[in-house]
Amino acid sequence: MNKITGKVWNFGANIDTDVIIAARYLNSSDPEHLAKYVMEDADPEFPNKLQRGDIIVAGENFGCGSSREHAPIALKAAGVAAIVAPSFARIFYRNAFNMGLPIFELPESLEIKEGETISINLDNGVITNDTTKKEYEFTPIPPFMQELIASGGLINYAKAEMAEGK
Repeated sequence: MNKITGKVWNFGANIDTDVIIAARYLNSSDPEHLAKYVMEDADPEFPNKLQRGDIIVAGENFGCGSSREHAPIALKAAGVAAIVAPSFARIFYRNAFNMGLPIFELPESLEIKEGETISINLDNGVITNDTTKKEYEFTPIPPFMQELIASGGLINYAKAEMAEGK
């Protein structure tokens, strides 16, 4: 998983967890159920328009609000390959990595427009806008967090560690 490429969907700043997955759907923790309603309050058609492998590019403070793990679970289950934003709410940041959802901090994120295609290269720390050919350096992800993403989340990482006898 050294490179992620996908079509961009834009959202603004301060997208809170209740916009990512509304509380009215939290009667279930089933990822497939949650995926059907992801970002519905921001764009009612989004769950139908989203294609597996697409990327969300947003403004600052993405994932603010409550600490619910349902938000990154819903995004990942819906097929969101990654999220790029200038900053993330602290608890969302940690929950995303725990769930194996790649997120990238990029101050210039809003220069990337909806419908464009971007490639995120984890090896060299560069996001390339394949549409405009512009390149951006993103804030590096700590090695341990990269291991969580590669494993598919904290639970899978822990299982693999236990299987190796660590």
